[in-house]
Amino acid sequence: MNKSPKKIIPVILCGGVGSRLWPVSREEHPKPFIRLADGQSLLQKAWLRAASLPGVEEILTVSNKELFFQIKDAYNEVAPLVKKKIADHYLLEPFGKNTAPAVTLAALTLENLYGEDATLLVLAADHLLSRPKPFQEAVSKAVRLAHQGRLVVFGIKPDSPETGYGYIERAGNSVLRFIEKPPLKDARKYFSSGKFLWNSGMFCFTAKTLLNEIKKYRPDIASACLKTFASFPKSRGESSSQVEISPKLFAHVPEESLDYAVMEKSKNAAVVSSDIGWSDIGSWNAMETLIKADKNGNRVKGKTVLLDAKNCHIQADGRTVAAIGIKDIIVIDTSDALLVAAKRRAQDVKEVYSRLKSQGSEIHRLHRTVYRPWGTYTILEEGPDFKIKRIEVLPHRRLSLQLHNQRSEHWVILHGHATIQRGEKIITLSANESTFIPPKTKHRLANKGKTLLVMIEVQCGSYLGEDDIVRFQDEYGRS
Repeated sequence: MNKSPKKIIPVILCGGVGSRLWPVSREEHPKPFIRLADGQSLLQKAWLRAASLPGVEEILTVSNKELFFQIKDAYNEVAPLVKKKIADHYLLEPFGKNTAPAVTLAALTLENLYGEDATLLVLAADHLLSRPKPFQEAVSKAVRLAHQGRLVVFGIKPDSPETGYGYIERAGNSVLRFIEKPPLKDARKYFSSGKFLWNSGMFCFTAKTLLNEIKKYRPDIASACLKTFASFPKSRGESSSQVEISPKLFAHVPEESLDYAVMEKSKNAAVVSSDIGWSDIGSWNAMETLIKADKNGNRVKGKTVLLDAKNCHIQADGRTVAAIGIKDIIVIDTSDALLVAAKRRAQDVKEVYSRLKSQGSEIHRLHRTVYRPWGTYTILEEGPDFKIKRIEVLPHRRLSLQLHNQRSEHWVILHGHATIQRGEKIITLSANESTFIPPKTKHRLANKGKTLLVMIEVQCGSYLGEDDIVRFQDEYGRS
């Protein structure tokens, strides 16, 4: 691939869990995949924002490898909205190491492809921006500063003394200091002074500048990332590519944020002040601002019945939620978990998430509906020796060739056509037809049609864990 000087490549960081938005955000279906009222997810909005920038022809996404197919499907869904062809490329992490290693590996990748003047525009996958034109203007300013050898952070003009964001003290475009999330007393002082901006967590710099600063301030990260990068393939497809990062090599990379590793230490840090309608949607209090309030100040999504309720945020997923005589309360109801919290304690939802994780509860990690590369499954009912699932397989997708040692499966087709390998036989089933898969029998389910395949799976056996699976062939790298 020919090297192009000063090429701008958006780098979308799709990591983190969004624990303050539990129970909707979970480890295997995190915050970037939350759908807003218009049907688009935060991740899709980030991709559209990047793809719509003038001159952008490709996007590099850095994420956990387990989320790859969800991300790819999300991008494909909105790609027709952009009037140009965008090449999507991926760096897939085996586990999270925070933003400094992710951005360093992205910089090494783009430097190798386009030279040291390749310009990275680092964007978060879970932010919301409501003013696209001012955003494009801010990007243009940031690119100019980046080409002067600066590490540029996008600063947001504060509209309140917010304690949930970091602050940047500035003099013109120069950064004087970064400040961690302050107590309310200090936040009020920063807000009234007019000299401080919120730290958006979005950045712009050339590959050369970033890599030089990483080598200077965190040579341990630079060295470990170089060793990891050495295992990457040195060529890729023009329209799409993905690199799975070596777990063995990545394990030796120190975990650190880009802010701590470089931005707070660098003498070359610059800031672009921007009024772009930015929100990191970091809590349920932030999420509720996207919903119009009724005459009592309630913000409601889903089926609800409210009596004498004021200033509440209620979200009902399927079931009807009734609320009587409550005020300043958050109620988030999902199929398998219910959150009830005082609005003033919205930031503490992350402590609930942490406690569930420490207890070994799967409810911090999975929804009742679980996303897989081929579609989804939803657990409808389960007991000591049975489990009932609703399975949806996307058109032209198939599951792995597999067997289970400790369970049998009975499949009933509800919609579409299923092509099934059972032992050595291949059969095709349609709606209202069924088949039985005994234990220790190789089997495979495929949807070769153009419509969604929907079926019910009844599992019976002494052990029904998802790890009772032996894969022989798999299109998604899991065998």
